[in-house]
Amino acid sequence: MSASAVYLIFGLALLLAAVLPTVLARYAVSAPMVLLALGAVIGLLPLPKGLVLDPVDIRAQVEHVAELTVLVALMGVGLALDRPLSLRDRTTWRRWSPTWRLLVVAMPVTIAAVALLGWGLGLAPAAALLLGAALSPTDPVLAGDVQVGGPHVDADAEGLEEVDEADEVRFALTSEAGLNDGLAFPFVHAAVFLATLGPVSAWIGGWVAWDLVGKLAIGVGVGFGVGWLLAKVAFRSPRRSLRLAEQGEPLLAIAALVMTYGLSEVVGGYGFVAVFTCGMTIRAAERGHEYHAAMHEVVSRLERLLTLVVLMLLGMGMTNGMLSALDWRGALVAVAIVLVVRPVAGWLALSVRPRPVEEPGGLEPAERRAAAFFGVRGIGTLYYLAWAAGQHAFPEERWLWATVAATIALSVLVHGVLATPVLQRLEARREARA
Repeated sequence: MSASAVYLIFGLALLLAAVLPTVLARYAVSAPMVLLALGAVIGLLPLPKGLVLDPVDIRAQVEHVAELTVLVALMGVGLALDRPLSLRDRTTWRRWSPTWRLLVVAMPVTIAAVALLGWGLGLAPAAALLLGAALSPTDPVLAGDVQVGGPHVDADAEGLEEVDEADEVRFALTSEAGLNDGLAFPFVHAAVFLATLGPVSAWIGGWVAWDLVGKLAIGVGVGFGVGWLLAKVAFRSPRRSLRLAEQGEPLLAIAALVMTYGLSEVVGGYGFVAVFTCGMTIRAAERGHEYHAAMHEVVSRLERLLTLVVLMLLGMGMTNGMLSALDWRGALVAVAIVLVVRPVAGWLALSVRPRPVEEPGGLEPAERRAAAFFGVRGIGTLYYLAWAAGQHAFPEERWLWATVAATIALSVLVHGVLATPVLQRLEARREARA
């Protein structure tokens, strides 16, 4: 295949990325499904040697591309959420009840269940824990079909501080995806420590104090600080030239993303958490300003482009040997986490002493089942596996790549087909109740 043919293929793919969201909006087919399938078809063509993708050989490139994609998605999620969260207001914390439940209960249960399953299937304990940690977070990149649409802005509205998402399922999944990508990192670190430092007793104290608590606190602090400073400058600077909100310059969101991630990583915090926190902090300033919608639009377009690249390459890799190490054990893990582990863990988290349906954050039984089921696996999983494999040579690496690729593909297919009809039915039920 010539270089011109490669340009033609990717040009057509870019065109699809532009038109697919509108074309597929009314159908039970998602853009990620089409793009993954297109990549798989391209992978079957006689490709140049440089386009035969082996995730082990291009691990560093996979890590960086997936990292950037997740970061852009996290900034978009932070800017999209309308529901306020104030450290000093317990009412706002209660409104985020589904999020805390999914993070504190469903995520650890998922990690433990997948790790135990992998261990039972013959994986070394470190590899099993890495599998559970990498597959535990819901993905902010591929979960667009089940997330909130974007920031609600209305400069003439009253009580903008009380603007809230009406769709509790979408809010729960969006806010969960924004936070759990960073919260999975301590457990990825734990897998690397288990493989390199030996028994848990040798490193558990430092891991809890620094990797689980310290780096998380730093990430939140950096995200809040950078977001507060940039919002103050953009909206309220005494110098008009610095009030970017009045100028409508949306690239502030990209600048905030890069600055926040870089600073957080330099001082030792979790950059993913910092970027999401920064996005939410900027969103909290002048909630009715149209500038939020402009920033979110730029971020969402960049996210769409990066998602296109990752899904195309993943599809190409899957038909070029990435799945060669897949066996019945990997297939079992993929089916288990998509159809059993995550749905059961999510349902348990949301159903024990549930918040009343009539209150913000309350979910009726059908909504709890939907929020539990639509835990999309995606790009974050690729990043975590690539990062961990770069820290330590796991003997099971090729099997892990095959398993996570199969899991992502199954998640894209199942969740992509069911998201539209299920959420439309829930919306109709909400309207009927209202």
